[in-house]
Amino acid sequence: MAAISPASRLITAAARERLRPLGLRHQGRSRIWIDDHGWWIGIVEFPSPRWSQGSGLTVGAMWLWWDVGHLAFDFAEQVRPTEDFRNEAQFTSVATALAQEAEQRVKDIRARFVDLGTTAEALMGRPSRPGYLWEDFNAGVAAALVGQPEVARQRLDRVLGEDPIADWIQQAHQTAHHVTGIAHDTMAVHDWAGTRITSCRKKLSLAEPPNPLTIT
Repeated sequence: MAAISPASRLITAAARERLRPLGLRHQGRSRIWIDDHGWWIGIVEFPSPRWSQGSGLTVGAMWLWWDVGHLAFDFAEQVRPTEDFRNEAQFTSVATALAQEAEQRVKDIRARFVDLGTTAEALMGRPSRPGYLWEDFNAGVAAALVGQPEVARQRLDRVLGEDPIADWIQQAHQTAHHVTGIAHDTMAVHDWAGTRITSCRKKLSLAEPPNPLTIT
C-alpha cells in the first residue's frame, strides 16, 4: 500500500473534523467526500497538483438520474486554486482553511438544492449555453419531474439539437428523446428517474435510501 503524503494526511484530518459531523462520507483513501441526498450527491474534492504536494478545493453536486458509474460535477464551483505544500506548519494552516471553507460551501449547496422543487427552479433558471449539453439535459429532466412538460421539451430539444459526434452525445439524445415522450406524465417520469437513480447508486456503491426521489 502506497504511503500517504503529508499533504493528504493533513487534508484528511482537517476534512474529517469539519465534514464528518455534517454526515459526509470519505471515499476510501481519496480526497473526495460525499454528501448523500438520495437522488443527488454533494461532492467535495481537495484536488492535488499533478507534480507536487498541495491542495485546492472544488465543491459541487451530481444528479443521479443520468446513471453513470463514476462521479461527475453537474454543478461545480472551484472555491480555491491549488496551494503547494511547503512544510507541515504552513500546510496545516492551509488544510484547516480549506476544510472550513468546504464546510460552509456544503451548507450553501444544501440550502440551494434543499428539495426537488427548488433544485428544478435553479436548473431551469440557468440559461442555455452552446456546448453545455448537460445543463439543458438536467434542466429538462428536472422540469419533467416537477410537472412542467413544456419547459422540459424546450430544454431537451436543445440537447437533441447537439451534433451527435460522440457515443455519449448519442446516449444523451436517446435519453432526451425518451423523457420528451413521457414528459406529460409526471408519474412515469418519476418511475423512470427512480429506476436510473437506484442503478446509479449501485454503480457508485452508495447505500440505498428508502425513497431516493422525494418531492418535499
